[in-house]
Amino acid sequence: MKRTITEPLTWAALAAASAILAAQPVHWLVKSWVSPAYGSFGYLYVLLITGLGCASLLSGGANGSSAKAPVLALLITAALIRLLGQVLAINILSALALAVDVFALVRLLRLEQRPFALSPFWMAVLFLFSLPTEVVLQRTLGFPLQMISADISCQILRLLFADVVCDGVRITLEQRDILVDLPCSGASGLLLSLAFVVTQNAIMRPRLLTAGASLLAMVGCTALGNSLRISLLAIGLVNDMDVMAEPWHSLVGLVTLGLTVLPFALFYRPRETSVADNAPSRRFASTRLSLPAGLICLLASLAIVSLKPDPVDVSGMVNGPEMPAQIHGIRAQEMPLTPLEATYFETYGGEAQKAQFGPLGLNVVSTRAPLRHLHAPEICLRGLGYKVRFLGTRYDGAPSAYYQAIGPDGDKWRVAVSYVSQSGQVTPSVGEAIWRWMTGSGGTWSSVQRITPWTLDPRLGAELDAAALASLDIQFIKGTDI
Repeated sequence: MKRTITEPLTWAALAAASAILAAQPVHWLVKSWVSPAYGSFGYLYVLLITGLGCASLLSGGANGSSAKAPVLALLITAALIRLLGQVLAINILSALALAVDVFALVRLLRLEQRPFALSPFWMAVLFLFSLPTEVVLQRTLGFPLQMISADISCQILRLLFADVVCDGVRITLEQRDILVDLPCSGASGLLLSLAFVVTQNAIMRPRLLTAGASLLAMVGCTALGNSLRISLLAIGLVNDMDVMAEPWHSLVGLVTLGLTVLPFALFYRPRETSVADNAPSRRFASTRLSLPAGLICLLASLAIVSLKPDPVDVSGMVNGPEMPAQIHGIRAQEMPLTPLEATYFETYGGEAQKAQFGPLGLNVVSTRAPLRHLHAPEICLRGLGYKVRFLGTRYDGAPSAYYQAIGPDGDKWRVAVSYVSQSGQVTPSVGEAIWRWMTGSGGTWSSVQRITPWTLDPRLGAELDAAALASLDIQFIKGTDI
């Protein structure tokens, strides 16, 4: 009788502990799907996982002996991940704990033992694509991906054209400048291709070595596919075709993405592992749960989510550019930070300055923690309800990335941004700025953003832009080579 009472209480305590740990990450994850700032379609992967799970459940009963998930081990793993995310104040790290929950659910439902069997491990990996991983990938590895794509594209174009000049992420083809911008890094295609192979692994359940090799092979194929896409766009541009406009731009991307995954769809048929190979040891799986252990887990989960964040990526004192008193003869009108902005910089350090010079708005964010503070303009603009279109990169003067932003009221704005290091390096790419910071070019980095009305006379806009950069003592220092 005692066991009959305590066992449900133990499971209730463990379920409550798991729910407490998952509540905030789930809320943040759902917010990332609906918030324009993230631009994430991660819910599609959750629908895919749900569909696969339902198909497995409907395929028939589980075969073999019951194999429960190692509940305590999984809960402890999730708790440790959640603890790191809570203390470091990194939401995406906390959300990784949800992948452990997916693994546990697949094991508890015994989906790996049904006629349509699914791998618990690869289902958990597939869940990771529901996170806003594209933003993270572009910010951390975007610049190396740009360099790889540019190098392979250059080799392809040299097979077809004699007049090809390659310089970092810049390719000159028949006197036409082709820039491999951050959106051309291939991060989106890489994630889609990898998700395709991970789904195959979840269904086919190959050995780990085979599955790992398939992912590496897909990375190589994706690099070739993205370079082919860039080469096709470059060929279109030199032939005066408007390939950057829709639907042609997306069509080229879809065709090359299809060619990338086609070999895997046709020929990847790995030998699956047996259920016995994937099952945990009898001793580990049959560990008995006790009510004290469940209560300890419950109290630990409450303690974890109550911890005060202590992030390590907080910017200390910064030496950012000094905001000018006037630009092009127009005196500065200081603009206050919003309460949300002020709270953010008080919490995570760094410095933000905003001023208006007639039609020119100037925003400067300086930080010693670029991963925390720096991002491309479209992220915050989309979050404010703007529709943002990337216009390209220019290297005349200080390298700058340009965007068109259309507000909720229909007003159009031209946004230009450059990223400047304390040592004088200037780049139009936040990915390059973060990569250089990560690889040893520390110190302070600043985002210098200039905003002008779209209807402003282009000549006056160019003069204001140049005057703003000059007043901040920003000069072009070449920095596109690793």
